[in-house]
Amino acid sequence: MVLSLLIKTFLAQPFWIPSESMENTLVPGDRVVVSKLTPGPADLKRGDVVVFGDFGHWLPAAATTQRSGVGGAFVKSLQFVGLYPSGDDHLIKRVIGLPGDTVRCCNTRGQITVNGVGLDEPYIYPGGGTDQKRFSVTVPAGRVWVMGDNRGDSSDSRFHDDGTGTTGSVPQDQIVGRAVAVVWPVDRMTWLSNYSSTFDKVPKR
Repeated sequence: MVLSLLIKTFLAQPFWIPSESMENTLVPGDRVVVSKLTPGPADLKRGDVVVFGDFGHWLPAAATTQRSGVGGAFVKSLQFVGLYPSGDDHLIKRVIGLPGDTVRCCNTRGQITVNGVGLDEPYIYPGGGTDQKRFSVTVPAGRVWVMGDNRGDSSDSRFHDDGTGTTGSVPQDQIVGRAVAVVWPVDRMTWLSNYSSTFDKVPKR
């Protein structure tokens, strides 16, 4: 029990996927392991899949309904020590923009651009596209711009921003960690990629 608590506190934590917003990378019911070793500002990279708390109330009320009674208390105790996956009050998205990046939708090819470079995003849900909402923001210091891989079914930075890049971006201190692998169900077990080649040509800001 103590070892499990230490692992959850300092190293890794399980989370479950409740929605379709990251399909096909992640599907409802997937269990992922989140590394807490790399959530720092210097460690995050474009393309990382991250879990963060619902700091801005992005989740609908129904999605955050808490379990009650003895069963709810038992589940919460298991979550506390890392023996039961969390997920009800957290979100999981892909980092598209780092602090200082200018992120836009879209260029003439319908691509998201970061610092003027169009992204070829192989992880996007097939046929879903990425131009559901047009925007142009510069990501503030200490924050990241996140989007779901299933762009047509993801309530992400695009839909919570006020045009300044502030309300839609995620504070880095709200990030729990980086999702590194799907561990359940067995037939979906895989390491998660940040598709670094997608962002190779993006200049630093």
